[in-house]
Amino acid sequence: MSTHRVLPGFWLTLSYTVSYLFVLAVIPLGACFLKALSLSPQQFIAAVWSERTRASYVVTFGASFMAAVIDTILGLLLAWVLVRYQFPFKRFFDSLVDLPFALPTAVAGLVYSSLYSDNGWLGAFLVPWGIKLAYSQAGIVFVLAFIGLPFVVRTVQPVLESMEADVEEAAACLGATRWQTFTKVLLPALYPALTTGFALTFARAIGEYGSVVFISSNTPGTDEIAPVMIVQKLEEFRYAEATAVAVVLLVASFVMLIIINSLEQRTAAANSSAH
Repeated sequence: MSTHRVLPGFWLTLSYTVSYLFVLAVIPLGACFLKALSLSPQQFIAAVWSERTRASYVVTFGASFMAAVIDTILGLLLAWVLVRYQFPFKRFFDSLVDLPFALPTAVAGLVYSSLYSDNGWLGAFLVPWGIKLAYSQAGIVFVLAFIGLPFVVRTVQPVLESMEADVEEAAACLGATRWQTFTKVLLPALYPALTTGFALTFARAIGEYGSVVFISSNTPGTDEIAPVMIVQKLEEFRYAEATAVAVVLLVASFVMLIIINSLEQRTAAANSSAH
């Protein structure tokens, strides 16, 4: 008795997929690690743990974390409004969410720096009040939040659309307030999507360069991010040192994604056991 696969061509498609990933991901990442390993242990530590490099890590990871937190909150609110309410030009505003995906990040940096500089249209009013959103760490968080917002919205939106209103109605019939319904019924179901959106935004912000280089003053020790320092090392033909710093950012992104995936699995297991 012979068995037939539901989807023919399994080995062909699998080999094509593995080869595609190998060429696009494994080979470049392997070359990055090999270039960094060309340094001696002392040289590697000196490249990735100097005073200037540590300061850039603080700015990079701190700004990325703040932007991810902001995007998680705003992304949830935007997804909630787009799914639960009907209003004029809804599709137009829904399409605007994807604008950061289509817009070159350098354009976003130029626009924000021109708007919020001391002589910009908005900066001229904000700077006298002590609100400086250009050439500062606050400006970096601002543009990173703009770049990463679609990740959270597009991750949470399908989950909200799949939720049935019967669950909320049942909670209301049992005497739950709107806040209790949100925190006890809706939020646990949204938690995996929110954590995924947070991880994607955080990982995307760590490697952002195009927008930040225009909104930041790129001053070492103040608001210089690690990707900017990598580019400067490349311009100085210090390729191994630049690759070493890139490896640190790469490993940090992978660790972040692994932690988020483990949290999602634990949450899913807890929800399945509860049901």
